[in-house]
Amino acid sequence: MALNIPPTDRKRIVVVGGGFAGITLARNLSRRLFQVVLIDRNNYHQFQPLLYQVATSSIKPGDIAFPFRKIFRHRRNVHFRMAEVTGVLPRERTVETTAGSLAYDYLVLATGSVTNFYGMEGVEAGAFPMKDLTDALAIRNQILLSLEKASLALGEAERRPLFNVVVVGGGLSGVELVGALAEMKRYILPKDYPDLPVDQMNIMLVEGSDRLLPTMHPDISARAERLLGRMGVRVILNTQVTDYRAGRVIFKDGSFIPSRNLVWTSGVRVEPIEGIDERRIGPGGRIQVDRFNRVAGYSRIFAVGDAAMARTDDHPKGYPQVAREAIEEARHLVRNLEAHARGEGITGYTYHEYPTMAAIGRNKAFVQFKRFRMGGFMAWLAWAVVHIAFVLGVQNKLSIFIGWAWNYLTYDQPNRIIVRTQASRRPRPSRDTLREALTDWKQPSA
Repeated sequence: MALNIPPTDRKRIVVVGGGFAGITLARNLSRRLFQVVLIDRNNYHQFQPLLYQVATSSIKPGDIAFPFRKIFRHRRNVHFRMAEVTGVLPRERTVETTAGSLAYDYLVLATGSVTNFYGMEGVEAGAFPMKDLTDALAIRNQILLSLEKASLALGEAERRPLFNVVVVGGGLSGVELVGALAEMKRYILPKDYPDLPVDQMNIMLVEGSDRLLPTMHPDISARAERLLGRMGVRVILNTQVTDYRAGRVIFKDGSFIPSRNLVWTSGVRVEPIEGIDERRIGPGGRIQVDRFNRVAGYSRIFAVGDAAMARTDDHPKGYPQVAREAIEEARHLVRNLEAHARGEGITGYTYHEYPTMAAIGRNKAFVQFKRFRMGGFMAWLAWAVVHIAFVLGVQNKLSIFIGWAWNYLTYDQPNRIIVRTQASRRPRPSRDTLREALTDWKQPSA
């Protein structure tokens, strides 16, 4: 196989990954100076901050996905290829993919991150991550399937693991997901399942540290915990999950909870790329870069976004792995690549703090920027405006806005259909195994 990229007299930049950083690079690099080749395993860009709303039936999957070929329809210097990168040959300036190899003048690694299961095979095999659209659809399917199976259950013992939803990870994704699930339980399920005791549904958020939203101020963490408690979410802090087997979520102290619905939002890692010196790889697989986003030890290879780790005195673990940071790194790299191609000097990237936002539910959100903090309806409104602004495509923006307006006025989430996906077909514990798991339900002590 071959990538079939036409020859060019311009500098060729290969961008690996079509997330926020990759899209920003490909859209802004000079048409006159560069030929850009974007490689991604999917044929679309996805707006990850709203994946939890797909998982909870609030919006349609297509509302947060945008085809690469449509994005670059009018940019003839950009070529998209759907493939996976398998390795890099730095000396030959060649990138190897599942569709063939390709020479480059500059290589930019914008691969993003994947879920980190920390080596727990049982959790990886049975839990549902939430990093892409397939994951979000799998979560939606599982929640709805559990409810359908609960309606067929013969008694409370059989229904209990179907009614237990355990979300691990008290960061932005976990907090927003359980908030949406709590509203679904309150407003939707009593109408859809009048014959089920949906008040017995348990939504649990497990966090290994002593507070939720660790990237935000402790006051916000405490307020978020109180809000979730009032919404019916059970918050379990200072508790670590160590395994998931036989339908049991097992904790470090030996306690467990029977559940068919384990969602894992705790931690991310960067997938390794063969050919990059292992000495350049930091914690979590992040690639060490200098202040110009060059991979340490390489003059023509760069990394941006979640994949990059630029250590500074203020950020010894690297900059935050958030969308806004990825976009700004990519914009700065665009300027440097264009300056380098013209024979001009390049400048170092300077980190700027950006607002952090979390939406827990209807009229419930928090915004933090440096010393400024805001909560309530205005924070929720600001969260909504910012998220719609960053979604690609006017049609997608309108669809999300109309969907949110409908949800707000009717207390309804209209996308409650079960669509089979590959991720949702993973082997699950059998009914007999689950019954065995219920013989002794030990609650975690924390």
